[in-house]
Amino acid sequence: MTTESERVVPEAAVEAAAPERQQGKTVQHVARLEQEGDVAADFLEELLDIADLDGDIDLDVEADRAMVSIVGGNLGVLVGPDGRVLDALQELTRLAVLRETGERSRVLLDVDGHRERRRAALRELARRTVERVQSDGQAVRLDPMSAFERKVIHDVIGSAGLSSESEGQEPQRCVVVSPA
Repeated sequence: MTTESERVVPEAAVEAAAPERQQGKTVQHVARLEQEGDVAADFLEELLDIADLDGDIDLDVEADRAMVSIVGGNLGVLVGPDGRVLDALQELTRLAVLRETGERSRVLLDVDGHRERRRAALRELARRTVERVQSDGQAVRLDPMSAFERKVIHDVIGSAGLSSESEGQEPQRCVVVSPA
């Protein structure tokens, strides 16, 4: 005879409870990403005030990361040449989130759609590179890129069935695309 504490829980009951635990974890994860976005927005609003720049801040959670966009006004100064100021501002924003939450953040910052325009240009570069590698059968080394840029390239190359890898050391790290 088994007592109440010795009862074996049927395996089906354990599996049935798993989605609830997973959903709870997902809700907590999204809430954490929203908190990261809120902290980032507070930091950026303060920065805009100090710099006397006008801009609205939009928050979103997408692809397992907080997305923060600053739109409106004359914000090119926040992008800088080749997006270098934007990259630095993103790192400062991540540090502000780390300081506030105690957790490392992957928050992605965009200013006036710069990253989306850059993403479209990179996808086009990747498509042309796929065509070149497929027609020539030779590996192609692309110019050095930021981690964000390399990720866009890797995604397109992978979906085309080719192979890609990052080589080199920052800031000269680049993508090499090879036949599958």
